[in-house]
Amino acid sequence: MSVDSSTVPADSRPATPANRSLDMGADGVRDLESMAPADGALPARAYLHSNAPRKVLNGTWKFRLHGGARLAPEDGWQLGRDLAGFGDLPVPSSWPMHGHGTPWYTNVQYPFAVEPPHVPDTNPIGDHVVEFEAGPEFFPRSVLRFDGIESAGTVWLNGTRLGTTRGSRLAHEFDVTNVLVPGRNILAVRVAQFSAASYLEDQDMWWLPGIFRDVTLQSRPDNGIDDVFVHAGYDHLTGEGILAVEVTRAGEAIDAVVRVAELELELPAGSEQRIPAVEPWSAEVPRLYAATVSTDGEAVELQLGFRSIAIEEAHFKVNGQRILLRGVNRHEHDPRLGRAVPREVMESELRLMKQHNINAIRTSHYPPHPEFLALADRLGFYVVLECDLETHGFESAGWQQNPSHDPRWEPALLDRMRRTVERDKNHACVVMWSLGNESGTGRNLAAMSRWTKHRDPSRPIHYEGDWSSPYVDVYSRMYADQAETALIGQGIEPALDDPELDARRRAMPFVLCEYVHAMGNGPGGMTEYQELFDRYPRLMGGFVWEWLEHGIARTAEDGQQYFVYGGDFGEEIHDGNFVTDGLVDADRNPRPGLLDFKKVIEPLAITVAEDGASFTVASKFDFADTSGLRFRYSVEADGGTLDGGLVAVAPLAPRSETTIQLPAGLAARAGAAAAVLTVLAELAEETEWADAGHEVAWGQAFLNPPGAPQVRATEAVVAGAPDPAGGAAGAAGAETGAGTDELLLGPAAFSRATGALTRLGGLPVDDLRLVLWRAPTDNDHGVDWWGNPEAPTLAQRWVAAGLNRLHSRLIGIRAVPDPDGGEAVEIRTRVGIADKQYGVFVDYTWTSDGERLSLRTRVQQDGDWRDRGRDVPWARIGLELVLGTGARHVDWFGQGRHQAYPDTGQGTRKGWYSQAAADMAVDYVRPQESGARAAVHSATLQLDAGNLAISGHPFALTVRPYSQAALDDATHQPDLVPDGRTYVYLDHVQRGVGTGACGPGVLEAYRIAQREADFTLVFEANG
Repeated sequence: MSVDSSTVPADSRPATPANRSLDMGADGVRDLESMAPADGALPARAYLHSNAPRKVLNGTWKFRLHGGARLAPEDGWQLGRDLAGFGDLPVPSSWPMHGHGTPWYTNVQYPFAVEPPHVPDTNPIGDHVVEFEAGPEFFPRSVLRFDGIESAGTVWLNGTRLGTTRGSRLAHEFDVTNVLVPGRNILAVRVAQFSAASYLEDQDMWWLPGIFRDVTLQSRPDNGIDDVFVHAGYDHLTGEGILAVEVTRAGEAIDAVVRVAELELELPAGSEQRIPAVEPWSAEVPRLYAATVSTDGEAVELQLGFRSIAIEEAHFKVNGQRILLRGVNRHEHDPRLGRAVPREVMESELRLMKQHNINAIRTSHYPPHPEFLALADRLGFYVVLECDLETHGFESAGWQQNPSHDPRWEPALLDRMRRTVERDKNHACVVMWSLGNESGTGRNLAAMSRWTKHRDPSRPIHYEGDWSSPYVDVYSRMYADQAETALIGQGIEPALDDPELDARRRAMPFVLCEYVHAMGNGPGGMTEYQELFDRYPRLMGGFVWEWLEHGIARTAEDGQQYFVYGGDFGEEIHDGNFVTDGLVDADRNPRPGLLDFKKVIEPLAITVAEDGASFTVASKFDFADTSGLRFRYSVEADGGTLDGGLVAVAPLAPRSETTIQLPAGLAARAGAAAAVLTVLAELAEETEWADAGHEVAWGQAFLNPPGAPQVRATEAVVAGAPDPAGGAAGAAGAETGAGTDELLLGPAAFSRATGALTRLGGLPVDDLRLVLWRAPTDNDHGVDWWGNPEAPTLAQRWVAAGLNRLHSRLIGIRAVPDPDGGEAVEIRTRVGIADKQYGVFVDYTWTSDGERLSLRTRVQQDGDWRDRGRDVPWARIGLELVLGTGARHVDWFGQGRHQAYPDTGQGTRKGWYSQAAADMAVDYVRPQESGARAAVHSATLQLDAGNLAISGHPFALTVRPYSQAALDDATHQPDLVPDGRTYVYLDHVQRGVGTGACGPGVLEAYRIAQREADFTLVFEANG
């Protein structure tokens, strides 16, 4: 669309009211600093699909940017005049994503001085102008609708000021009767990045101003329908649906007819009817009935879902059944478009959630695009719909001046809640209203709750910020650890001081509205939470923080795509990469955490008998049976699939269990070879969210688990090497290299002076040493917010203790007897740290059968491993093998295909895997420890200079083309440049990863204290 100064003839433009100046100036600044709700906007109403004419005004608009409200000129632009300084901008859009200014990320901090309701002078102002045609169908009455403007808009049509918008993620409509003209019209919108409303929108995301949702012109016909409120309940005792539909115009009930063709139902609006034998709606079976509501002037289409919500005996129930929320928190973000998320992207991410067994969404921390909820109705999700409210930045001053309690803000907060509820009240998927997020406590929140309960008593109220829970219906917390969650599940948590409030809260179900913070490598500890959810009916489940990383896409000089985060735009204050936390990256590609979460929350528990004779299926469905699933088994060994096929399983009722016999002789079919039996449940037919064959759940068992490899030693191999006492360990049959500096043992060569391994067959070895440290993950950098926030992080403790700078001192080399006959070589070292008295003794014992090389490593701590009074936890106990050649491919037998750490990897399976070496690591936005493959029995590295096979008692394998130091130094993916070598990490034990970036750290079972270790690996080189 284009605009020029002649768009609207001067004589046809309505006169601007005398009290409504076009000038922004001081009046505009005062408007921006008003605590009041929007002015001029119509009362909130439902988002309706009507047969009335509608014109979408999205497209190319004219745009210019100013540095502040006082700098924004008034030059007739609202009338389409003097637009020489304007360029083109798509609408919807976030203007910083199109080169106008820059994004700014903060989590809790406000990016301006906290002096409500004032806003900074440096306040980007964007002027938007578009020309459009209005046909006769939009007369005599129409409304102009904006579904999202961040943060404050002032709207003019043909030079007449219509009003303002407040509440970035909330819809605003303006009556344009007598302002809209036939033919060409000029719509102008001035958008301020910051306003008093910004104090209510501190929601842990990029500050991205703009008109980021749809703009529409909607005809309002005579005898039309302004609003509809559907009440579609379900009586689980009788199987009846209970339907009543309110229809209003200008706030008054009107006559209308409600029709549900599939039910052969017709009833007048305002009446209630019980309908026998309806099929209820749930997230598992999202049954919807198409309905119409009509007058003689307008018809509205609706999708009805009959369902009921109740809280009974501290259980959260849908349709009479206690349910579990297997959920995620979801922000709206696109790595290239910002807040303007295309509909097809929304739909694809909901399908992706469904494919990974997710059944619930908390709309953090605002209402989503209205079409999102229609998709959630159709695909099946339980939605906790949150008001557009967060005032987290007031916490640092002890919540002084917090809008949640200041009565001057009450109208604005009530308006936000009203707009939230009214827009989305007809969606079956919405099972709770949430007052907002991290806004402290206060009278205004209580007022929001009272209004909501009066308007919609059918849904419970949620709000996490007040743990005493006086005005909500569920007890909600963030990041309560597993131990505290277990107490709450049993109803034995510490009591509140107020006995009445305590009793009230103990009658509530408990939800973790945020848990297992999915930032970087992790999250760990999901299994332990899910076990508690399954065990204690008071627990409703929870919502992972969060679904999506908010990275912003960039392209490196070499063409590599990567993401940037807070601080990369020169922000004065920011919260770094805390914005990149999610189960999927910004392009919606699954992270390993999502693959693990899918397994943790799978709706069927499949347990395969160790003898391979049978498997048990326990259903965790609440409403669906298994008639839509088929079951398949396979027996795999290194040579491929030995057996497999479908197995008949009669439909299993919800929450029931059965045992199924498998074909006889599967273990015998495998013979003596190690084999894996897998049973999986998959979709029998295509659904709306996945193709037939999509995997829903699985279980496994080892048939003939592999044993540890054995290597028999040759005779003694070292000549003239000094023993620890200073003598010589002479040995028959010893070999020396061509020079005097080399000792040979089978395919290996060692430095005579240091005992260091220098060659494996034809493969050059640059280093082999003990490692106790890892390049810290985001969780390792986590602050203990709930315990001691001033304490050093785990990553800081590791560095202070020197785990990243171990140095080895040779004590001696000697020949020792080998249990299998012959002799072996023992290299004894002490590993120490500058400025530290503690260390470890490391004994390396090498043997060879002439082709293979066995290494037994024994680790024993030396000294008191305490630094500044604190125990020093270890990150791992393993070996770093640095090969002087690049790696191409890795094959392994163990857990795969993705990474696994002691408290993650639930979604990995036993099997034989092959992957390009470059794909072993995970490309987290901030580089960090990643890529370990767990429980590896054997692996082969295909290298530029040959192959290297490694086997042993199950170990963790990590392969990278850069060092730990390079990984630790990197801040973005392009910083990681291969140096031509291959860094192989062979870990006997690793520390878990936890969720300490914003939540509980690593559970005790997955930590490593100082300890002895004894492990053996076998190497065979071909090169």
